[in-house]
Amino acid sequence: MRNIVFTGKGGVGKTSIAAATAVKAASMGYRTLVISTDPAHSLGDSFDIELGPSPVKIAENLYGQEVSVYGDLNLNWEIVREHFAHLMEVQGIQGIYVEEMGVLPGMEELFSLSYIKRYNESKEYDLLVVDCAPTGETLRLLSLPETFGWMLKLMRNLEKYVVRPVIRPLSKRVGKLHDLVPDTDVYDQVDHLFSSIEGIIELLSDSTKTTVRLVMNPEKMVIKESMRALTYLNLYGITVDQVIINRVFMDEVDGQYMKEWKEIQHRYIDQIETSFAPVPITKVPLFRREVLGLEMLKQVGEVVYDGKNPLDIFYHEEHVDIKKISEGHYVMKLRLPFVFDNKMEANVVQIGDSLTVRIGNYQKGVVLPLFLAGMRVAEAGYEEKWLKIDFRKKEPAATAS
Repeated sequence: MRNIVFTGKGGVGKTSIAAATAVKAASMGYRTLVISTDPAHSLGDSFDIELGPSPVKIAENLYGQEVSVYGDLNLNWEIVREHFAHLMEVQGIQGIYVEEMGVLPGMEELFSLSYIKRYNESKEYDLLVVDCAPTGETLRLLSLPETFGWMLKLMRNLEKYVVRPVIRPLSKRVGKLHDLVPDTDVYDQVDHLFSSIEGIIELLSDSTKTTVRLVMNPEKMVIKESMRALTYLNLYGITVDQVIINRVFMDEVDGQYMKEWKEIQHRYIDQIETSFAPVPITKVPLFRREVLGLEMLKQVGEVVYDGKNPLDIFYHEEHVDIKKISEGHYVMKLRLPFVFDNKMEANVVQIGDSLTVRIGNYQKGVVLPLFLAGMRVAEAGYEEKWLKIDFRKKEPAATAS
């Protein structure tokens, strides 16, 4: 199964490009599902039909879905929410606050990730097209598995070593304690939700299955955000195989007013082509009509792919490179473009056999190979779009004579 994820700054037209990709693939005979993970859904509007929280048939081989956090809460979180409500009521809190306490931050992203994994495991479709929320929300979605990983491990250990053998038997004798201790069903449902996204980053970073396509307009702020997005995606080892410049004024558009706009766009397009190379770049014109409905989406798809198969992987590069310099000296390089250009701060922290790399507001844990785990980070610096980390053999501790 192939996964194509579309992201970009809000308002650049990524939903239209994602929908057009799905239409193109379906017309080629691929069984295609396009889902929206944006809380402010516009995927149904793009097709000019009503979509829901379950796949809806749009055309031959084509299905659409808008992920609904509240529908999923009722199915996959109701027991936990009831426990939260009970805890609040015991403390004398009632009303709307009780309902809101059951919705944890990041729940929408968690359910979105679980759908991506679920559809990949079911192999019901040939292609999953994901219309993501604006860039910042997409990056938060990618950072969630690592954020919640330690929480899941802590929760499992608490249940296994503390709650089940000690606290739960004690709560049967102490009435007040009984009100606070969750039933096994609560732990089971939390565990099931978090387990449903285990391995998702491995799936998203497998460039043979998943690639991201960045949609942008030729505008300064959009380009800057797209640069940051590409850097963060590389940090998570996720491949961007296409950049799509949307709403470009074509040469036949005339008039003095439009001439100045075209000159501005041409300048930014040159910047995009220089900065994002060698990632393939496609230009999509500003159409004369609103991109709405299957017929217009089909036209957009023909322009975006121009006879190519949208399921093809248009570009691939390695994000990590490790070389032996000499005995006891290795260099690890992480490809992180635009760190220097955007004045983004990079920090590297080594703890045992793991390395934490923080770029701006996002961080990624890297488990070091065995031959690096016994070494120390001597220095780190930025070199031609790569973060270069020097590892040296640890010197043996001096012994007192």
